[in-house]
Amino acid sequence: MIDSKFFYQQAIALAAVGEDIYQRGWVPATSGNFSARLNANSAIVTASGKHKGQLSPTDFIAVDLTGKPISDGKPSAETELHTRLYQRFPEIGAVLHCHSPVVTVISKALPNAQAITLADYELIKAFDGFDTHASSLDIPIFENTQDISALAAESDRYLTTQAHCPGYVIRGHGVYCWGKDLNSCMRNLEALDFLLHCELELLRLAR
Repeated sequence: MIDSKFFYQQAIALAAVGEDIYQRGWVPATSGNFSARLNANSAIVTASGKHKGQLSPTDFIAVDLTGKPISDGKPSAETELHTRLYQRFPEIGAVLHCHSPVVTVISKALPNAQAITLADYELIKAFDGFDTHASSLDIPIFENTQDISALAAESDRYLTTQAHCPGYVIRGHGVYCWGKDLNSCMRNLEALDFLLHCELELLRLAR
């Protein structure tokens, strides 16, 4: 059963994050989608086709963890990518998907790469499980097949052995990032975008 008060609180919080992310230029037009866990068996996710900088509480749908709506409305077409993460990691409480220019460009600039390795950055300590800059982290890149169920299964297989991974990239598309709560998720997203920006600058300097 859905707690309507908690649903509203999560919707308000996600709408505020949406406005922040839109102002950063990470969700142009109606791109991106956001979600937060409601309980062990359900989540709240953005409705399909909504402007992410102008969200209201009515722009969110409750879904079960198979992605099936359990409240009125049409959830994002990429809902299954969110719900697979909630199934895989019972401890996470929020998932954010955006289309920042940095993520989009670096995934296209590395057409044969299956992952981007982040190593020896101070900011790697922003991610849970990393307590020293002398660490490395692979951020996987998945192809933009447009087959959401297949992509959800592929990413889930990868994450079975990568419990500390905070996000993944879809080539030419964007990034999915998650955390134990919305604040942690936003921290991870901001840190990941910064680190990928650094990697993109290194690529430019090497050419």
